[in-house]
Amino acid sequence: MASTPTTTLQTVENAFDVIDALRRLEGARVTELADELSMSKSTVHDHLSTLRSHDYVVKNGDEYDLGLGFFEIGEYARKRRKIYDIARPEVTNLAEETGEVANLLVEEHGRGVYLYRARGENAVTLDTHTGTRRYLHNTALGKSILAHLPEERVHDILDTHGMPQSTPHTITDREVLFEKLEEIRERGIAYCGQERVEGLQCVAAPILSTDDRVLGAISVAGPTTRIKGERFRTEIPELVSQAANVIEINVTYA
Repeated sequence: MASTPTTTLQTVENAFDVIDALRRLEGARVTELADELSMSKSTVHDHLSTLRSHDYVVKNGDEYDLGLGFFEIGEYARKRRKIYDIARPEVTNLAEETGEVANLLVEEHGRGVYLYRARGENAVTLDTHTGTRRYLHNTALGKSILAHLPEERVHDILDTHGMPQSTPHTITDREVLFEKLEEIRERGIAYCGQERVEGLQCVAAPILSTDDRVLGAISVAGPTTRIKGERFRTEIPELVSQAANVIEINVTYA
């Protein structure tokens, strides 16, 4: 997790506030942004003009939105993660074998970030995409990662981000979560039974280095009508575990 800086530049802080607001509002006019951020219109306009001059903001009529310059930066950052190129074929194969959604997630600053996802022929549409950040405590992917982090680090993540409840099935008790993490370490597989999205089940496995550092996690997710019984508890866990093992070997010798 990134440490909190003791000194920040207010101009840079404001620029990121503008960027976040444009994303949150899905595009906005200067007046809307000024109201949203409690900034003067002139300050907002100056930030937008600067970002636009560097191709990070586009203007359509009176409305501003984020430009594809961020896509280029994001793609660069993703490719800097060695795990991305190595895991991608295995995640794609998982999606094809199961017909469901398969994912690759890594941890950054105490949140889970989807690096890659593939869709099988029966995959459901979800509220996540490449680059989406999610809490770690309420997904099989996140719990796979938490289970292999030092305990102190897990406490720091939970202290910083909390354990918000997404569904009635979400684990919100820290002691219960740590019991689940111990089970995951012993079993090598994490399950998510509708903990983030009702009606959605997920099976995940961690990707570990030779010195047992967790590099990320992969998963298969689908509706409870299909991911259930023997398929949920045996068939898909075996496929996910095998894929994780292949990735671990390839990471070691890449």
